Amino acid sequence: MAKFTYRMQNILDIKVKMENQAKIAYGIANTKLLEEQEKLQAILLRRASYERRAKELACGTLDIQNIKECRRAIDIMKSKQRTQMMNVHVAEKNLEIARVELNRVMIERKTHEKLREKAFEEFKQELERAEGKEIDELVSYNYHEN
Repeated sequence: MAKFTYRMQNILDIKVKMENQAKIAYGIANTKLLEEQEKLQAILLRRASYERRAKELACGTLDIQNIKECRRAIDIMKSKQRTQMMNVHVAEKNLEIARVELNRVMIERKTHEKLREKAFEEFKQELERAEGKEIDELVSYNYHEN
């Protein structure tokens, strides 16, 4: 029996490898986004604790030096928060780029798989035609023998 060989199998293999690489890149981008979001959460928590401390210092006996330090710490946390929000935004954009690339590569792979399936169907039909022709020849030969 004839064996099916897809003449563009090497291209399909490359597309599968590209898809795997795109999945890895997407996973890395997703992990990076989660890390940046966790850093932002930590900064928000620290800022909230400094603000609570500032309120406590303002309510009790006034220690100007501690209040100034606490306000300075709050200002630093605000700055860190803005910077971290930009980092989160960049990570979100990178994740979206990775998602679009993964989607594109998956479509290419699926297209090549459909082409392979179509070629396989044509191969099966060709085999059936060849078998039918052999059967017709055999029947014709047997008929003319008699």
